[in-house]
Amino acid sequence: MNIMLFHSVHGLTPAVRDAADRLRAAGHEVWTPDLFEGRTFDTVEEGMEYQDSVGKEEILKRAVLAVAPYSERGLVYSGFSLGASVAQTLALGDDKARGLLLLQGTSDIAPNAYADELPVQLHVAEPDPFETDDWLSAWYLQMGRTGADVEVYRYPGAGHLYMDRDLPDYDAEAAEATWRVALGFLDSLG
Repeated sequence: MNIMLFHSVHGLTPAVRDAADRLRAAGHEVWTPDLFEGRTFDTVEEGMEYQDSVGKEEILKRAVLAVAPYSERGLVYSGFSLGASVAQTLALGDDKARGLLLLQGTSDIAPNAYADELPVQLHVAEPDPFETDDWLSAWYLQMGRTGADVEVYRYPGAGHLYMDRDLPDYDAEAAEATWRVALGFLDSLG
């Protein structure tokens, strides 16, 4: 698969590069656009402050420009938290998208979004302060209305960014469980 993997609000950190390497080792071609232009942040608050200063539209524009040279190949869009939000937005606007792998994040869904059986897999902590139960229930129903084929995996007791070994949220057991399921999902798209 050709995978476009977007980083979290922490920026393009070593953990994101490691995730890309893990996907490559499983036989996938992976791109990791740097939406923060080289900046990384130690805290969510610092990253969100930078994101707010740049603006969501500019972040999305950077993502679109990064994807443009590869979208004709039929991409699987993926990302961590903020990156998952970006991935979802782009996948729902790309009729050639092959799949959507959301890691610890979702986004609003436009009322006219259409996904025509797009395979979607979401992995999220339970509970998650950024992905509350009410939000996820509404998201799941809305995503289903787009025509997407959605699977949701919850990880009790894990922190929001539980796959990033450099953050306090890291949960090795939940991260490995996510990788097992996610790699199987990617293999099923081939």
